[in-house]
Amino acid sequence: MDASVQAPEKASNRQIVGACPHDCPDTCSFVTTVEDGRAVRVRGNPAHGPTDGVLCAKVSRYTERTYHPQRVLTPLRRTGPKGSGRFEPVGWDEALADIAARLAAIAGRDAQAILPYSYAGTMGLVQGESMDRRFFHRLGASLLDRTICSTAGGTALAYTLGGKLGMKVEFFAEARLILIWGSNSIASNLHFWRLAQQARREGARLVCIDPRRTDTADKCDEHIQLLPGTDAALALALMHELIAHDWLDHDYIERHTLGWPALKERAQLWNPERAAAVCGVPAQQIRDLARAYGTTRPAAIRLNYGMQRVHGGGNAVRAIACLPALTGAWRHRAGGVLLSSGGHFPVDRATLQRPDLLAGRAPRTINMVQIGDALLHPGGGDFGPRLEALVVYNSNPVAVAPESGKVVQGFAREDLFTVVLEHFMTDTADHADYVLPATTQLEHWDIHAAYGHTDVLLNRPAIEPPGQARSNAAVFRELAARMGFDEPCFADSDEALCRQAYGDAVKWDELLAHGFASLPVPDAPFAEGGFPTPSGRCEFHSAALAAQGQDGLPDHVPNYELPVPGGRYPLAMISPPARNFLNSSFVNVQSLRDMEGEPLLEIHPQDAAARGIASGDVVRVFNDRGSYRVKAEVCTRARPGVVNGLGIWWRKFGLAGTNVNELTSQKLTDMGRGPVFYDCVVEVAAA
Repeated sequence: MDASVQAPEKASNRQIVGACPHDCPDTCSFVTTVEDGRAVRVRGNPAHGPTDGVLCAKVSRYTERTYHPQRVLTPLRRTGPKGSGRFEPVGWDEALADIAARLAAIAGRDAQAILPYSYAGTMGLVQGESMDRRFFHRLGASLLDRTICSTAGGTALAYTLGGKLGMKVEFFAEARLILIWGSNSIASNLHFWRLAQQARREGARLVCIDPRRTDTADKCDEHIQLLPGTDAALALALMHELIAHDWLDHDYIERHTLGWPALKERAQLWNPERAAAVCGVPAQQIRDLARAYGTTRPAAIRLNYGMQRVHGGGNAVRAIACLPALTGAWRHRAGGVLLSSGGHFPVDRATLQRPDLLAGRAPRTINMVQIGDALLHPGGGDFGPRLEALVVYNSNPVAVAPESGKVVQGFAREDLFTVVLEHFMTDTADHADYVLPATTQLEHWDIHAAYGHTDVLLNRPAIEPPGQARSNAAVFRELAARMGFDEPCFADSDEALCRQAYGDAVKWDELLAHGFASLPVPDAPFAEGGFPTPSGRCEFHSAALAAQGQDGLPDHVPNYELPVPGGRYPLAMISPPARNFLNSSFVNVQSLRDMEGEPLLEIHPQDAAARGIASGDVVRVFNDRGSYRVKAEVCTRARPGVVNGLGIWWRKFGLAGTNVNELTSQKLTDMGRGPVFYDCVVEVAAA
């Protein structure tokens, strides 16, 4: 057994406190029941306030994932063509020796020809961003710009509020008006939804703002079904009405904001009629929303990341984040906005990741969103050396990266040496030269931050790793040893890495005793201003953005791709997550796949009738980047002119071996270098 994973206690029946590792704002504390060395149940920890004893349907079935009959339990070496999924078992020693030798040979020519590719398959600080970063820093490999989810919104918050900060999630229960903006909370933020329901029972009004009529929209008091990529226009129109009716907190604006005269001038250009034409919603609906927001105290906004996956995603988040300062909503602990609480966590990333191991080298950076283009680049010029090796962990890029036709073509290169650390034979693992069996959350140490609450969580191993599975950190520790990296930091155990993640900022004994520890965050963090921006104010105008040649004020930035009625591609497409999956995780859990059914494209009856499409028909969704075959569901969850391609199914479960990312582009957002998954035009035809 990997020495870095502490052997679990041998008592026959135990309860072990851990943490959900998945990319979700709830970051739940869970309790694993172990009987005779086998995990038999995973349930929400009732002692942890944000979790409150409840888990989502996905993680409640975590034992199905852990004991899945198709789990990879031994190292595998490819024997067939890339993508064929043909492999043979191989011993760890042989696999690691060959991997280390091949990486060393490439590094001898230029280590930048090696690229790590990882994201949030686990949100753990140890298994996600510790020993792996030390290894690649020491090697001098290309750096990965990890932007595929949240960087547009996170960057926008930094320019406006000073960081990924906002109101504490528990106080949404006390709000009188809640705007749920770009979030299907029932599916992707369940514990917040419980708080919203508590507020509603006390008389609060819930308004959902989303291009799709989600389960959450169905259960809110009102749904504003705007067009994709028009959120900033709506926010500016709300500002227009706040100004016109003087629903403003002039004292808060004067003392705690920067750039109000210029923002006021811009907002006054956005009357409800102008915004209505852009957003595709009635002007009166905008007026009514502005009145509710301007006259209700306290009012709270819950954002999620879907609405920033368009060209102007950063500007949209900036515009929305300005609203609470205009009305003084920050004065109340149940007022303000929350997109992410991640900026509160004092993670010591320098100690975890050791960028000093670069020793003065400055490798190039490759954006993970553009991995398709990067893998197909012949090398040379400003790009640098051609990519010769890829090490993938905590991600499934063949399924999740945009413009996947190019991604697959790149991964199919016979001259690309690819190593994948995984639990299952994903679309990406099928293209590997080596697949190395990874531990799940029930089998290793880890420690977590959160982006939906303000508690640090510790994960203790509940069971021994099955088969020959090893933790990510253990694999990179072993590779470092085989490549002769003898710095003492490469000997740190997984538990030691957990201790280093927060240093003295969080009490280790408290984490061991309870499994979580709350950060000392004020109930109303910006009641008296004190924003961690350069000015100490909420920055409507950002001098930092202006210095980069960008607009210092938030504005509506249209999508790259706009549908043209009667044109070649008359439909906008968004690709929100299927309810029973989390990104591409859980797609292979049979019970969850049975609940989800099959890949679907939601299309409005009006658009379906114009194309002779009925529910259940196989349709072809296409644009200049590719074509995707899928079954249609004719319904009003889609608005006219917009189709919803539910993701992210593994390609191998698609009707024609593809998924919705065949159609998405590698363009980047206005700030943060993020993806534009929801900025996409298509046509749909009966197949």
